[in-house]
Amino acid sequence: MREMIKMVVIITILCAFSGGLLAAVRNGTKDKIEYQQLKFVKGPAIREILKGSSNDPIVDRFKLKVDDAEKSFFVGIFDGNADTVAFENFGKGFGGDIGVMLGVNVKNDKIVAVGVTTHSETPGVGSKAKTDLKFAAQFAGLLLNEDFKVKTDGGQVDAISGATVSSRGVCMAVSEAGKIYKQLKPRLINKLSEFNK
Repeated sequence: MREMIKMVVIITILCAFSGGLLAAVRNGTKDKIEYQQLKFVKGPAIREILKGSSNDPIVDRFKLKVDDAEKSFFVGIFDGNADTVAFENFGKGFGGDIGVMLGVNVKNDKIVAVGVTTHSETPGVGSKAKTDLKFAAQFAGLLLNEDFKVKTDGGQVDAISGATVSSRGVCMAVSEAGKIYKQLKPRLINKLSEFNK
């Protein structure tokens, strides 16, 4: 009986030590992992959306709480004014969630550009949502407070041929992003004013 208690105590101590060590490593590398993901996974879309900005939007970013989660917002400074912000939202595609990064000008509420960051769509079909520049260009200049749908659903967006579900997922992500934007706009303007100095 004593040997069993001793073994349980030793295993408990080892598990607690291992758990603490793993938590410390995770906390120590969290910021580096986030930066690497921003730089290599989401960074290309962010830089393309905020092309022409005089700052580095990966560096100039802030977080705001949305419901129960934090969301990152990337600042674009054009002609000395921090009036454009990019952020990511998700929609349901054919193969899972589609990450969509969109930029919006807070002065006129118009979409600057849209780009797909992550997806699990079928290669060569739904994956075109990320690579088809004509598809993404349809959103530029539209007001973010609109409800976006593909034309077959009575909307204004031409779906990618053979990838209607993926196109719907992008539209859903942009529409939901509009709701988030509307809710956060006063806070976004306040945070962007910090970059106008």
